[in-house]
Amino acid sequence: MEPRLRDARSIGADPGPSGFETGRAVVIEPIVKRDAERAGAAARSGEERLDEAVGLAAAIDLNVVHAGLVMLNDIRPATYIGKGKVDEIAGIVKSLGAGVVIMDCPVSPVQQRNLEKAWNAKVLDRTGLILEIFGRRARTKEGSLQVELAHLNYQKGRLVRSWTHLERQRGGFGFLGGPGETQIESDRRVIEDRIDRIEADLEKVKRTRKLHRDSRKRVPYPVVALVGYTNAGKSTLFNRMTRAQVLSADMLFATLDPTLRSIDLPHGTRVILSDTVGFISDLPTMLVAAFRATLEEVIEADIILHVRDMSHEAADAQSADVAKVLAELGIDPKRERRMIEVWNKIDRLSAEGRASLANLAARQPDNEQPVLVSAVTGEGIDGLIAAVEARLAERRQTLALTLDAADGAGLSWLHRNSEVLSRELRDDGRMAVTVRADPDHAGQIRAKFPDAVTG
Repeated sequence: MEPRLRDARSIGADPGPSGFETGRAVVIEPIVKRDAERAGAAARSGEERLDEAVGLAAAIDLNVVHAGLVMLNDIRPATYIGKGKVDEIAGIVKSLGAGVVIMDCPVSPVQQRNLEKAWNAKVLDRTGLILEIFGRRARTKEGSLQVELAHLNYQKGRLVRSWTHLERQRGGFGFLGGPGETQIESDRRVIEDRIDRIEADLEKVKRTRKLHRDSRKRVPYPVVALVGYTNAGKSTLFNRMTRAQVLSADMLFATLDPTLRSIDLPHGTRVILSDTVGFISDLPTMLVAAFRATLEEVIEADIILHVRDMSHEAADAQSADVAKVLAELGIDPKRERRMIEVWNKIDRLSAEGRASLANLAARQPDNEQPVLVSAVTGEGIDGLIAAVEARLAERRQTLALTLDAADGAGLSWLHRNSEVLSRELRDDGRMAVTVRADPDHAGQIRAKFPDAVTG
């Protein structure tokens, strides 16, 4: 590797046979100097971003044969990076027989087309790579629809580049435009029609999810949603708390489709635990929009557990990225009393590191103290469950009331609109009932049963 591609590292083994293989990839991490300087010390280093990009490539089974940083003074409109770097990388791609080059940055359709011609290889930018991963991970019809919607919106502006049949001369009147213009417009209409159909299907999904949430509210079971950076250990924690068998692996976006399970807390409260898609830095806006129906489980949750990988060098930067995505959903982590930070993977820390982390957690304000856990070993899980119970108790009210023993309709109404903790038949023939409910339902209970008092 020539020294002009600074901080480059070779990954993988032999270059392989001559010719290109789509499974062999080169990963490039462009760093614009002025942007890096403006970001300051809190931002990820170029090496950390490069490592993440390599992990993303590995998530779709690409064999990364080379990865490196490229420092830029300015972004070139035609190729993003300068001509010298383009020629240098062309030599690397040819010598290593790579069929894919990943540019870990947003690349315009024109830049993508020019780079593919220069390198004679498929070029994926960060958005395209994440879309490929999501396409692989989607298992349910809903997940597939959401990924397809995002992909079509991404592809719609790239017809000139990616649809090779458009390069052929097309018929028409012949006085306007160039080769393929009529076909491009036709294909764009096909895509837009498909987008309209998918959005209609997802609207049905949204309504169905709302019905499910309304049904849970009537029971009502509190919802506890897991959020966090991809590979922070959410699915492992979900399995530990629910004894489920959701796929959990040391890879980015191991799980994509949401999963819900009910669990009983030690003091009898039943909650719905929801595992959601992991977040990532520079998560494409179109994906946030496409997955909004799924992420509404987070928006409507009673408690949000922000799971963080505290063994990762960029834990603070990852936390900031999660906060950014939550903000796009209308959730401000700094003002959300329902948010609990879960500092995961403490089993990977040294004794000194764990002690330091525990001291840092203890110095946080009482209402913002994180819970230290290891989803793998189970350490700290009891403390996490206790924190969830305590936070739920803050939001819910306990009421004691009496009703006639024959009032089956009243008791049924209480079961639909609150959590019935106990009921006991008294000597006078009336039934003493203790219930727990959120503030809205507590008001309804007081209105229906005037003798209800706070327990």
